[in-house]
Amino acid sequence: MSQQKGGEFSRFIKPLIETLREIGGSGNSREVTDAVIDKMNLSEDELSEILKNGASRVRNQVAWARQYCVSADLIDSSKRGVWSLTEQGFKHPLEADDIYNIVKSVRVTKPNATKTNYEELIDTEPHETELLEILKSLSPAGFERICQRLLRESGFEQVVVTGKTNDGGIDGHGVLKLNPLVSFNVIFQCKRYKDSVSSPQIRDFRGAMAGRADKGIFITTGRFTQEAKKEARRDGVPPIELVDGEMLVNMFEQYELGVKPVTTYEIEHKFFNEYMS
Repeated sequence: MSQQKGGEFSRFIKPLIETLREIGGSGNSREVTDAVIDKMNLSEDELSEILKNGASRVRNQVAWARQYCVSADLIDSSKRGVWSLTEQGFKHPLEADDIYNIVKSVRVTKPNATKTNYEELIDTEPHETELLEILKSLSPAGFERICQRLLRESGFEQVVVTGKTNDGGIDGHGVLKLNPLVSFNVIFQCKRYKDSVSSPQIRDFRGAMAGRADKGIFITTGRFTQEAKKEARRDGVPPIELVDGEMLVNMFEQYELGVKPVTTYEIEHKFFNEYMS
């Protein structure tokens, strides 16, 4: 099946279903999307492509693949943020013609599910895009302070922003106390990036934290390259936790920091179908 027949996003349908099968049938949207990207072995040039609103084009395409799988009853849409295979999703064959037929069938039988402009389907809420843009617009010192506040909300103690220059990218340090007897010294770096953080930047940060902390945290409004993620997880060296723009927004939501929840409702039309006749 060519991309012209099925749409550019259709190339992600098979790896999306395969990934969900491999991890037991369900996963949160972030981990599933990351796993699909790893499986596809995409180039950094493609991964760095963005839409007009600054969102990742690749992640948008994965979101479209998921949308079609939901409409084809292969993925359950019952819970936002969790992608879960249906019984049919576990059993459905994944040959090229099958993928094409999925796309064709959804477009014919459920046109309302595909009316959204292709470039506009993002697996985020409008406030999430706005929040990320606000974070990117903060001053460097302001972004450091708000990251300090976020770490405190996350349970860190003695969080200090150093404000020093020429310190290997270290912006602050703190203590994560797991219990009265166990704690970790943590060093963090926080950068307002629109583009991606590469593996050399991770290595430089690790070099700066050597002998000074048990763990490092690198926070950015941008994203991390696949090589940067591998470097952060490399065996035999101090671990570095990576917080990209998407995770950063999720943390602000989790701690309701600068955002407040609002309850809304949407109609579940399938519920009313049996009462139509």
